[in-house]
Amino acid sequence: MNRIDVKMIVTDLDGTLLKDDKSISTHTETIIKQLRNSGILFVLATARPICAVKGFLPWLSYDAAIFHNGAVVMDHEILLKKLGIKNPEKLVNSILYDNPDYKIAVESNDVMYSNFDAGEIWTGIDYIKTPDFKELGHSYAEKVIVDVQSEAMNILMKYMTDDLYMLPSENRIITIHNIQSTKMNGIKTLVEHYNISPSQIVAFGDDYNDIDMLRSCGIGVAVGNALPEVKAAAKEITESNEQDGVVKWLEHFLGM
Repeated sequence: MNRIDVKMIVTDLDGTLLKDDKSISTHTETIIKQLRNSGILFVLATARPICAVKGFLPWLSYDAAIFHNGAVVMDHEILLKKLGIKNPEKLVNSILYDNPDYKIAVESNDVMYSNFDAGEIWTGIDYIKTPDFKELGHSYAEKVIVDVQSEAMNILMKYMTDDLYMLPSENRIITIHNIQSTKMNGIKTLVEHYNISPSQIVAFGDDYNDIDMLRSCGIGVAVGNALPEVKAAAKEITESNEQDGVVKWLEHFLGM
């Protein structure tokens, strides 16, 4: 793939484009602007909710975004796809009935509901404290988050139905999603929308939820701090997020 073939850049945020303190360098902002001015689409693919990205990164311009690990796909402000977990209140309370000490958060309609201080994990996040998640009613949820180590996936397996799957994340949580909510499925929505091919996409990531898109896009690039499994799935490896690995790879590959 050469510069002419690249139509889209897709990147994860935390641990990939963002530094550990959640900042982004001025140089990275400059390169992103140059990419977009040259006609290359710049897309975010994140497990974060819409409100977190817009509130946390208002200065970062992008063409499209995949939120909630693929549950929501947007072209600028236009909603292209929305998926969810049916009856999340029932799911959460089934887990809590057997495991009353579990810390759980639910993201539904871009609002987080939590039975614990969610700021323990996500500093400064807005959320609604709830003991029983009754606020959810019969709504759908973009994802359910359980604050347990990955070893607990065996315990949580009994609550998984055919339309759900789990992922370990951030070295301390397990997230539960609609089976169709993946970053690569979000990319497929954008591929159809923009009439391009996955082979014309360069994707960057560092965590388990990035593996599928790194394998399936034209070039999958793991940052230097990525998990070993992610590096194994990638076609190339760049420097770490702290060293602006994403933008350094783009500068070299695209001759910027």
